[in-house]
Amino acid sequence: MTTRELDSDLAGWPNSAASRFVVAGGIRCHVQMLGSGPRLLLLHGTGASTHSWAGLIDRLASRFEIVAPDLPGHGLCRIEANQPMTLPAMASGVAALLGALKVRPDFVVGHSAGAAIALRMALDGMLPAAQGIVSLNGALQPFAGAAGLLFPPMARLLVATPFMPDLFAWRARQAGAVERLLEGTGSRVPHESVACYKRLLGSTSHIRSALAMMASWDLAPLQRELPRLSVPLDLIACSEDLSVPAEDAWRTAAVTPKAEVHLVRKLGHLAHEEQPDEIASLIGVIWTRVARGEVHSPTVHVAPSRGSAP
Repeated sequence: MTTRELDSDLAGWPNSAASRFVVAGGIRCHVQMLGSGPRLLLLHGTGASTHSWAGLIDRLASRFEIVAPDLPGHGLCRIEANQPMTLPAMASGVAALLGALKVRPDFVVGHSAGAAIALRMALDGMLPAAQGIVSLNGALQPFAGAAGLLFPPMARLLVATPFMPDLFAWRARQAGAVERLLEGTGSRVPHESVACYKRLLGSTSHIRSALAMMASWDLAPLQRELPRLSVPLDLIACSEDLSVPAEDAWRTAAVTPKAEVHLVRKLGHLAHEEQPDEIASLIGVIWTRVARGEVHSPTVHVAPSRGSAP
């Protein structure tokens, strides 16, 4: 079992021509920037990277100027082993990158934990120009029941055990391991995306950061502060999501002003990788309404997925 890292040359990585490296907050950050129009910030979830947005970027770059960073410690954004990975720290890390780039996003889409980071940034005044936020299968609710009591301590134990990240990375390199992990999200993603996840999850530093992020995650303060969110929030929830229950979107909307839920049938947690056409279209519709200043209310919009009955 040997430690492995991602290739720094980005060979074969989606949209690598748009990649750049920027030092921000003492971290060498990887970010992809392309397109033209209103500035759209894309924040991926735990364990992913910029590759997760490849399909959406292809479809949205003609309408938006896209800024898609690797989260601190993820992908090619390397951090020190003792770097804090709490929600406020992750939000500050993204804000430092935006400051270094001199970029003020007009619109933000966050997937899974990326949605929590976007909301933390908005609540802390780090997104002063943002006109709206989209939570795509956002991980915004604390784990319920026994999972809420056991999961964070278990993650802390794993990240504190020196050989565990190497063991996880080694396990991910075994035949079929990554495929089974992705199937557990309720999504079927393209082969190109599977290949990227294999590279990511075979990286010790990437695994270490993902575990540290999970060990440090505390959503209770975010939940308490959601009632003061002033930015419109659109929550896209998918009926087949096995990672974040679709019902969580309703729980979040119930305590958040200017919140609406968009239910998408027959797609899972990685919906934007499964059906980028459909999710890009929905994001475009949401942006049009946000840009027009249309009033958000606790409405549920059901968006039938491709090939499903209306």
